[in-house]
Amino acid sequence: MSRKNPKQSGIETLSGVDGAFLNLETAATPMHVGSLHLFEVPPGYKGNFFAAVRQMMESRMVPVLRRRLAALPLRLANPVWLQDEIDLERHIRRVRIPKPGTWAQLEAVVADLHAELLDRSYPLWMMYVLEGLASGDKAYYFKIHHAMLDGQAGVALASALFDTSPDAVPPPKRKARAAASETKPAAAEPGTLALVAAAFRHDAAQYVKLVRELPGVVRTLAAIVGNSVKSSSGRARGKTGSEHAADFGELKRSISFGPRTPFNIAITPERGFATATVPRAELKAIAAANDATVNDVVLALCSGALRRYLKRNAAIPRKALIASMPISLREQGNTEMRTQATLSLVNLATNVADPQKRLQAIRDSAGATKSVARQAKSVIPTDIPLIGVPWLLGALASLYGRSSVVDTLPVLANVLVSNVPGPPVPLYVGGLRMTGYWPLSIVEHGVGLNITLMGYAGNLCLGFVVARCAVPDARQLADDFLDAFEELKQHMQKPARAPRKAAAAKPAAARPKAARSKVNPAAPATRKRASAAAG
Repeated sequence: MSRKNPKQSGIETLSGVDGAFLNLETAATPMHVGSLHLFEVPPGYKGNFFAAVRQMMESRMVPVLRRRLAALPLRLANPVWLQDEIDLERHIRRVRIPKPGTWAQLEAVVADLHAELLDRSYPLWMMYVLEGLASGDKAYYFKIHHAMLDGQAGVALASALFDTSPDAVPPPKRKARAAASETKPAAAEPGTLALVAAAFRHDAAQYVKLVRELPGVVRTLAAIVGNSVKSSSGRARGKTGSEHAADFGELKRSISFGPRTPFNIAITPERGFATATVPRAELKAIAAANDATVNDVVLALCSGALRRYLKRNAAIPRKALIASMPISLREQGNTEMRTQATLSLVNLATNVADPQKRLQAIRDSAGATKSVARQAKSVIPTDIPLIGVPWLLGALASLYGRSSVVDTLPVLANVLVSNVPGPPVPLYVGGLRMTGYWPLSIVEHGVGLNITLMGYAGNLCLGFVVARCAVPDARQLADDFLDAFEELKQHMQKPARAPRKAAAAKPAAARPKAARSKVNPAAPATRKRASAAAG
């Protein structure tokens, strides 16, 4: 974890997980996450949105945004964080969307910004106010290095910045230097010996912790395997409810290496980005009808989208695709600004044509993964020692970026999928209501597609981030997801199979037709405005 050493005021150490995000970063694989925010403008709006955004950041600057890296000699250990003052002129910038200002042009601008590395000489975040949307709406894109926080910590950060009412009284305006005084940086930057001592003390403590907890880890893992063997005679879901979805045997049955697809190549820096939005209430209804979770339904829709995309652009592999999915290790109420998650693998059942059967197969696979992770949660580390390792991780990241290496190794996962619980209530900046909150995440060599979801005010907002060498047009995948959603809804609405004659006599007009949405940036009203702008 990221901790402040009381003996070295102003120095915060990085966790091994957060350090890995720094050490694995290359020009082709930036390790920051981001979000696109859209705000509806009321008729007659005369405000200055850029000034409102700047005032929000200036008056509510939190300590995590003042962190700046201090590197150690020869990369013998992870760098450490120091508190610094913020130059808002540098961190908040205006970007003009090309005319005529369509939604597709906005997505392209955001994709290009997301491809740029953050400068490690400064605190690792940037905000871009996006101007020129033909709809008249306001927008900004925010990015921050994954070493500073994970998805749920990002939601906690948003809660600290945004208003929950259009009439909220903003805090008094202050200059950035005055705002920074709440957490004063050290009068003089700590010397090299102090930085090295803090980093080595942290790693030494982690080694001691690992040794101390090893017997407990062994006992916990042995208990998981033992319980799974005992329960393998029957399916857990049918006997004990969805809380015990599936056992270790189901996990072993459903997970294996993935097939090779166009997504699984060495990637270049160019990025693509597309958005989609679906009502959460409809996802919950589908989940309830299938004894599944909303996350299961989302994975099934991702699977359906991948089937459509691969059928059109390549071929659907006979072997099911595998998704890598983060699982949060946070305790309830924990809002620390650091990464607390681990990765898991889920079988996407892309070899199953029937959408409802595919959902049920994914439900069992994802349930098995979550069940094992829940049992092992107490022994999964959120911090690991990396003394002497950072330079090696960087060298391995560069080596792995070679196509000959990526093409030779087996495919552990075909796609990255993440579902982040977001704010359930509308948020505001300068009195303007946020109508969309789309996340952007990381793609990596061998996995050129990332689908991240953020719950917001009754909707699920999806951000499709791609390496353009793997997926030339991210919009195709976003539309495929929306089509998979319509397909699953219609499949759920089908009545019981009628006799052949009665089915033949049924008028064609009575059969539901698929609704296809080619532009889906936010709510229906926003879709209409974006479509008009595109025209």
